[in-house]
Amino acid sequence: MATSTHLDESVTSLLSKSFSNASSETHPIKLSAAIYPEAHYTEPEKNEINQWLITSSHIASSSEDQAKATERLSSLNTHLSTRTTLLGSKPSIADVVLYARLAPVVRNWSSEERTGEQGYHHIVRHLDFVQNAPLFGLKLGDGERVPVNTDEVVCAIKPIDAKAEKERKKKEKEAAAATAAGATDSGAAPADEKDVQPQGGRKSKKDKSAEKSSSTGDKIAAAVGAETAGVAQPSTGAAPTTADAPTKTQKKEKKEKAPKAAKPAAVEKPLSPCLIDLRVGHILKAIQHPNADSLYVSTIACGDAAGADNTSEHEGQVVRTVCSGLNGLVPLADMQGRRVVVVCNLKPVTMRGIKSAAMVLAASPRLKDGDEDAHKGPVELVNPPPGAQAGDRVFFEGWEGEPEATLNPKKKVWETLQPGFTTTEALEVAFEAAAVEALKAEEKTGAGKLRTKGGVCTVSTLKGATVR
Repeated sequence: MATSTHLDESVTSLLSKSFSNASSETHPIKLSAAIYPEAHYTEPEKNEINQWLITSSHIASSSEDQAKATERLSSLNTHLSTRTTLLGSKPSIADVVLYARLAPVVRNWSSEERTGEQGYHHIVRHLDFVQNAPLFGLKLGDGERVPVNTDEVVCAIKPIDAKAEKERKKKEKEAAAATAAGATDSGAAPADEKDVQPQGGRKSKKDKSAEKSSSTGDKIAAAVGAETAGVAQPSTGAAPTTADAPTKTQKKEKKEKAPKAAKPAAVEKPLSPCLIDLRVGHILKAIQHPNADSLYVSTIACGDAAGADNTSEHEGQVVRTVCSGLNGLVPLADMQGRRVVVVCNLKPVTMRGIKSAAMVLAASPRLKDGDEDAHKGPVELVNPPPGAQAGDRVFFEGWEGEPEATLNPKKKVWETLQPGFTTTEALEVAFEAAAVEALKAEEKTGAGKLRTKGGVCTVSTLKGATVR
């Protein structure tokens, strides 16, 4: 069994206590079928179970940085807003694993975190449903259950106005298209494909009826507004009388448009390498690009949540497709199964028909004045420290902070900061502010090492190299 789907002690203990047939099976999908024999899983559902097992290993991790943890919880909360279980209505091992790992976390949440305006209402509802519903059959003592008070709801969820939501998404797409149209080639270009959506669709009548199987689950769902698909109906007035109705010769009076409220000015973040979303990536496979001799196409796990933008699924893992100009510089065999460092917030770019959603960092000798870059190498991939896992945050010492969701190509953040990416005499990857014109006024001196929580990123032999 792969490490990514390993069931830890808290999960195996709960399963062995609740199901007599759980101790002899270790494969997650077979185990799920053994403890829930009435649930028959399709191949897409089996893949989704594996995805959630991977996500659950990160979602309650104490080593996860706060921003990433919040992002994962928000994504899970949104997923559960229209589902009774992770798969929709079927119980699975994924729900049990998620419960075992999140229960200690939710137990310590305040009322605001549980059901406040920005709270995780649906996670709480799902957790309470799993621990109480006969559908899951967990054997828990009263003291082992997470206390959930249906009367302590800080802020009920408001129904969504479907028309307004559709209009908002339309405007966002139009704005993104307008931005993309004016973007210059910065090593990344706008996506030309639709965003990948989470698996699962609207709930069927069977799904809805399954939600009613737990009285406690129903109370929580009603209290926190688990059903978010309600549509606000427009108010209606009395119909106009014949005398009031305009005739063919009458012109309708134009209503004066109310002045638009001025939008608050966006807060400009100071220039810093922390704006770049650097993560550990795990290359699951790499092949030659079918339409470009200089490119590889890699399938890389970057720790994204299920259903995240610009991701797909490969062998039960959430992955990104990444094109890199390393063919002829790095042997294809050296690309297989290894950890790398990837830039994850450049705008996706289509390269010879394949959309690339990240960039692999590699070092090459720094050019001298007057030299032309012939792309002949040598080139060395940046190595994360031993034990690094896909999705681990990578940052420069002294430049910690939160990355942008997506770098604006017009601001050329990557192009401005990349000259500071280098390697030291000790073969450590680092950032030198003095090499970046826009940061020369900064008081910071020396090189900030590129690292994860577990150690420093390195290269094999190249000293004083450029990293890009």
